[in-house]
Amino acid sequence: MSEYRSHLPQLEDRLFLTDGGLATTLVFHDGLDLPCFAAFDLLKEQTGVDILRRYYDRYVAIAHTHGVGVVLEAPTWRASPDWGDRLGYDAGALADANRTGVGLMLEIRAAWEIPATRMVISGNLGPRGDGYRTGDCMTAAEAESYHATQIKTFAQTDADLVSALTINYVDEAIGIVQAARAAAMPVVISFTVETDGRLPSGEGLADVIARTDRETDG
Repeated sequence: MSEYRSHLPQLEDRLFLTDGGLATTLVFHDGLDLPCFAAFDLLKEQTGVDILRRYYDRYVAIAHTHGVGVVLEAPTWRASPDWGDRLGYDAGALADANRTGVGLMLEIRAAWEIPATRMVISGNLGPRGDGYRTGDCMTAAEAESYHATQIKTFAQTDADLVSALTINYVDEAIGIVQAARAAAMPVVISFTVETDGRLPSGEGLADVIARTDRETDG
């Protein structure tokens, strides 16, 4: 059973820490070679799992020091069908990677959660394409169909919610929310924003938030 899915503690009047960008840190700070920026590929070997665990442990230590909660984002941002196919993962192997990613977060929570630092497990997903520039855009219905498999996999684990990061146009966001709602999963949407405050698609942030809320009944 999920610990917090029905009552997310970050919705209360408390601060929660998130990590600072897994793939970016591993590639540009730690010097790792991550094909397709796919951190989930590290889960297939123990050395990779150890690298991931050290990354998350740093944030857990910060949360403990400051007495705040922490959202543990599974290393699954690229663990969706198109990206998995590029890396040689079939549907079964990709589902296993998503489950293993959540499982690692559960292990970290079991080892380190204390009353002052509650730990929420998030099934992390990213855009179908590049997170920082738009390409072939899907309709909301197409996005719902594409992301549904990964979200359903998360729903069958003990993940507390799903989080979609670096989404750069509104229809993909709407489709993700619809897929999450169909799977009875709380969902967070985070948009990519350029220095002018707009998405790479040119849409304004306030406009896409309003449209996403409007077309998904809030």
